[in-house]
Amino acid sequence: MGKRDNRVAYINPIAAARARGPVQGSGPTIQDYLSRPRPTWEELKEQLEKKKKGSRALADFEDKMNERWRKELAKNREKMLGGSEKDKEEKKDKKEKKKKEKKKSSRHSSSSSSSSSSDSSSSSSSESDDEDEKKTVKKKRKRKKSSSRRASDSSEDESDAESKKRKRIKEEGDRDKDEKSRRGKRKAERSYKGSSSESSADSDDDEAVEAKKKKRSSEEKEKFTVRHFTSFPISRQSANKILWAEQ
Repeated sequence: MGKRDNRVAYINPIAAARARGPVQGSGPTIQDYLSRPRPTWEELKEQLEKKKKGSRALADFEDKMNERWRKELAKNREKMLGGSEKDKEEKKDKKEKKKKEKKKSSRHSSSSSSSSSSDSSSSSSSESDDEDEKKTVKKKRKRKKSSSRRASDSSEDESDAESKKRKRIKEEGDRDKDEKSRRGKRKAERSYKGSSSESSADSDDDEAVEAKKKKRSSEEKEKFTVRHFTSFPISRQSANKILWAEQ
């Protein structure tokens, strides 16, 4: 049996698009945007002037509103001030009425007070005496309090002075102790230095004595050898050898 033909037809998309022709676009093209109607210079000036007029209208509206608010504030101030003045007048009237009533009551009471004036005078004199006694007692109490305060203040001052003196004495004693300790340390250091110097001097003296002794012994040996070998005829080389051997 023969094979099936599975081949598929191939179409070039670019060639197919060219064959279809230009596609009708739904939106505006670039040419439409470039050829759009543009305003002239005069039309632009008119638009700018209209914008400025709009801003002026807004400013005028704000000025009108401010004037209204000012008028309302002035009215409210007048009301408040007028109310306060009225309250003051009412208070004055009330005070005057009270004064008139007091005068009337004092006139009525003057007639009754004449009869009781003698009694009141005696009572007033006794009251005045009582008040004088009270004042004298109060003065005495004040004097006692002031004297007690002064005494307490003086005692406090004395205690402060004593405490200060004690502190000074303690400080002076501490200073004396510190000075004594310093002096003792200095003396100990000086004595230690003197002893060390004396020991070094003694050691130097001992060394010098030993050196002198060695010199004397060496000189005595030389003298002895010279005397011993002068009695016998020996050459100098042999004498030196003998000396080296003895040493």
